[in-house]
Amino acid sequence: MSEKIPKGWKWMKLGDVVIINPNETLKKGIIAKKVPMEALLPFTKKVKFFVFEKYNGGVKFKNGDTLVARITPSLENGKTVYVDLLDDNEIGFGSTEFIVLREKSGITDKQFVYYFAISNDFRDVAIKSMTGSSGRQRVQNEVVKEFEFPLPPLPEQKSIAEVLSSIDDKIDLLHRQNKTLEEMAMTLFRQWFIEPTKDGLPEGWEEVSLGEFFPVITGKKDANFATDDGSYPFFTCSQKPLKAPSYSFDGNAILLAGNGDFNIKRYKGKFEAYQRTYVLIPYNSEYFNFLYLLMKFNLDEITRSFKGSVINYITKDMITNFKFSLPKDRPSIKDKLLYFDRIYDKVDANTSQIQTLDKLRDTLLPKLMSRELRVKV
Repeated sequence: MSEKIPKGWKWMKLGDVVIINPNETLKKGIIAKKVPMEALLPFTKKVKFFVFEKYNGGVKFKNGDTLVARITPSLENGKTVYVDLLDDNEIGFGSTEFIVLREKSGITDKQFVYYFAISNDFRDVAIKSMTGSSGRQRVQNEVVKEFEFPLPPLPEQKSIAEVLSSIDDKIDLLHRQNKTLEEMAMTLFRQWFIEPTKDGLPEGWEEVSLGEFFPVITGKKDANFATDDGSYPFFTCSQKPLKAPSYSFDGNAILLAGNGDFNIKRYKGKFEAYQRTYVLIPYNSEYFNFLYLLMKFNLDEITRSFKGSVINYITKDMITNFKFSLPKDRPSIKDKLLYFDRIYDKVDANTSQIQTLDKLRDTLLPKLMSRELRVKV
């Protein structure tokens, strides 16, 4: 390579500095922790969850390894995680559609390996190496092994990883705070609005329907799909936010996937939605967070009469006709509604900070990997 690199950096083949799909022993039939593909979230360092299953095959890994999805579209979507869910000397396993990357002692740093794996340098090569039939393309491991790149000295690798890890650690803390806040809100909702009605309609309460609180609007069939220069999120029934160049809605909205897994989400601001995503914008914004909690708590009940044999779907009437109970004296619950608002104000503030930190990490990552920015060792 003729490209100039800093002193101490060396052009190296990935297969010479990283162990790819390391050998580990796991007896067939033993119950072990398994990480399924759906446990990887796009560009998220932490594994979302794991399950206990009998081992009958698949890649094996231990703490400190990096898992990279090797199949389309999971790789393109950024499904790459750093494993930290195992006990000391414990071996986990996952799909054969993962590539496992492990540091080489004295040559590479395990955290640096993860950040290298989510860098465009690695991703571009991996994506371009994919072969196979449409929709089932996979990364060619040999191409990845032969990929040559400039590797910083081990102390600088560790410094780069520390900078990026400090950001991801803060992001993880904020996510955990939001999970706790959501659980608190659900607990209070159950205590204030579900338990009083478990033995029937209390005195001074009445039965009402969801349709009294918001219109049920659908997105549009010809919604604008993802573009690099889009400004606003686009929501499909998978509830995965993408970028859209224009928007259909603006406000505090509850988004309910009309088919598939019937996911529910709250969103504030401008966005665009596909036709099978139901958009619920309350007539009275005071009830926004209450209605979100109500629907989240009762989602199985609202969607249990779904239709369809191949793809499950729900209708507008299933939403608008859903009945629940409230005190007739609406001002009497105002303090409770405000309490929910305070909880979700904190959730929204955390979410905004997460988005800022995401952008900071995504800005720093290519600059650190390309030597445009250097860190002190």
